Amino acid sequence: MSITKRVTFIAKEGDEAKMKELLIAMVAPSKVEDGCIFYDIFVYENNPRKFMAVESWRDEAALDGHKSTEHYAIYKSSFEPYCEKKYSDELEVLG
Repeated sequence: MSITKRVTFIAKEGDEAKMKELLIAMVAPSKVEDGCIFYDIFVYENNPRKFMAVESWRDEAALDGHKSTEHYAIYKSSFEPYCEKKYSDELEVLG
């Protein structure tokens, strides 16, 4: 079963560039991970402070593996000072 997540981030005023840099830094290393089906970051056209991460993983084990990577640890320890709000819009498990 594959897992697709959509997570929204709202950058603090003036921190859009840093938030974008941190999120974009996750794309390339995540895409080459075992079990990654899709991983990308989008910026809302009507709100440059709002970002959406969309990621799909082969299964729960692949997602867990992603969460144990160095690039994930760097993101987790770095994003909060630049982020006003973070929420998961959707967690989807497909058969």
